[in-house]
Amino acid sequence: MAKGKINVHVENIFPLIKRFLYSDHEIFLRELISNATDATLKLKHLASIGEYKGDVDSARLEVKIDKEGKKLHIIDQGIGMSRDEVKKYINDIAFSGAEEFLEKFKDEKNDAGIIGHFGLGFYSAFMVASQVEILTKSYREDEEAAHWICDGSPEYTLKKADKKDRGTEIILHIDDDSTEFLEEQRINELLMKYNKFMPIPIKFGTEEVADPDHKPKTIKDKDGKETTEPQKMITVDRIINNTDPAWTKQPTDLKDEDYKAFYRELYPMQFEEPLFHIHLNVDYPFNLTGILYFPKLTTNMDVQKDRIQLYQNQVFVTDNVEGIVPDFLQMLRGVIDSPDIPLNVSRSYLQADGAVKKISSYITKKVADKLSSLFKKDREEFEKKWNDIKIVIEYGMLSEPKFFEKAEKFALYPTVNDEYFTFEELKDKIKAAQTDKDGNLVVLYANDKDEQHSFIEEAESKGYQVLLLDSPIVSHLIQKLETEGDKVKFARVDADSMDKLIQKDEDQISKLSEEEQEKLKGYIESVVPKEKYTVQMEAMDSSSNPFIITQPEFMRRMKEMQQTGGGGMMGMSNFPEMYNLVVNTNSDLMQKILKAKTKRGEYINQALDLARLSQNLLQGKEMTNFIKRSYELMNN
Repeated sequence: MAKGKINVHVENIFPLIKRFLYSDHEIFLRELISNATDATLKLKHLASIGEYKGDVDSARLEVKIDKEGKKLHIIDQGIGMSRDEVKKYINDIAFSGAEEFLEKFKDEKNDAGIIGHFGLGFYSAFMVASQVEILTKSYREDEEAAHWICDGSPEYTLKKADKKDRGTEIILHIDDDSTEFLEEQRINELLMKYNKFMPIPIKFGTEEVADPDHKPKTIKDKDGKETTEPQKMITVDRIINNTDPAWTKQPTDLKDEDYKAFYRELYPMQFEEPLFHIHLNVDYPFNLTGILYFPKLTTNMDVQKDRIQLYQNQVFVTDNVEGIVPDFLQMLRGVIDSPDIPLNVSRSYLQADGAVKKISSYITKKVADKLSSLFKKDREEFEKKWNDIKIVIEYGMLSEPKFFEKAEKFALYPTVNDEYFTFEELKDKIKAAQTDKDGNLVVLYANDKDEQHSFIEEAESKGYQVLLLDSPIVSHLIQKLETEGDKVKFARVDADSMDKLIQKDEDQISKLSEEEQEKLKGYIESVVPKEKYTVQMEAMDSSSNPFIITQPEFMRRMKEMQQTGGGGMMGMSNFPEMYNLVVNTNSDLMQKILKAKTKRGEYINQALDLARLSQNLLQGKEMTNFIKRSYELMNN
């Protein structure tokens, strides 16, 4: 037996490791299983090139809890280590690396980013253990087994062991403050979180299953009644991981049902099927595999994130993929696996690393190509899915210039009558009717078919097309489309009277003289609240509504943009709501108001409330007064 000191100079290096190396202690299990997996994969590689002749096909890992002994065991059947290799890899290389790093960072108050500076860590065992043992035997038959013990100080013992089979067993003597890691439920939770798709089978306990060789027979009881004998159960090892997940296979080897089954495996509590998937597979200029799914999305952009899982060689890293996946695609679901991303990944690393930026660009291109392919292959089906995927596409068009270029050809603009156009198709469709006197192409849109029904109806009566644009970022999107397009303007149907929204050369002639218009305006302004409404006299078609309430496109759009981020006009959301009250001077009601002796105020209020009602602005006491006044006018 040999005793020795790990060659360290930093006083009490192990408490420093425990304190600074990992901010999240649960990661120790991921690290140790990753090491065990590497050891097993190395042995399989040696077997594949003829350097090892033993059985590797049945190799697996095992995690065992000894609650009474307060020990946790991680066992592999991998490459193992000789006595000299233990001294080299555990004592010399490992802890000298730890010492150098901790010497540099021990005074840092912020430990963010410490993880991963010197690779995967056997050291992580000391975060939860007061003593760590290694029992190991090399795959080389002439090497003796070794037993290494360290109690969390720089001192260790290394002696010969009587272990007969190849591989390594790590034994953690769990600290009193870490006994949660002796609970089966906790360990199972960690294994399912980090190691659910590891490439080597992991045994954790046993389970009862039906004996596949036993076929229950039909038997008769003493009364001649037929019954089926009980199914025979057997105890088997419980393997907790899927070693061959869908993303590791070639797309040609998978059917649609395989992709759906994998989605259910990833998200067992998600009951809706994904709309479609995108299989990622690239080996140059970086390695990346994965599967992304488009789920049915709501218009809420916040609650959908953190559903994509990032792996490194089938080891779970994080579900915060910021930096790797473009922001607009973080509402998707699925898996991305890349050996080029460190297992212990920090946000600052992701923001600075060139390979990561290339990965992000590749994913953007791959998603755009898939969407374009779906659009061309089956447009009718693509249109059916549009409302469930539009938020992602619109967000991408706003945030990624290269995606915008591709999406212009497949992004759809639905009308209130459920017709779908690309932007080029739309422009061709409306240019004859909706080009104003200055040559601007005016695209009319609504964001609520019911609330803006009367305005939509009026637009359609003039032969205009009205789009239905109801996503929360529509104000940003139309701003970009106006900037990118040549003489294209968007206007919501309730932003002004229809004749003002699309101004033609011909002007309507008012039935009222200028003097009558001024008198009428005075009557209306004496009744209508000045702090909310600006009265605007306008000659319109006599069949149009007497009063129309509008909110200027620019002001409303800026407020909407500010509410969803951007817009450039600070404090607008605090401005009082201001509206235009457009008065149709050609309406027959105007003559009635001018000639009224006693009910002028009632007529004005009634017309105002009807206009407010059409804009969903009439509530509470004002609604009660409106109903009461309506009955009174009917009775008189």
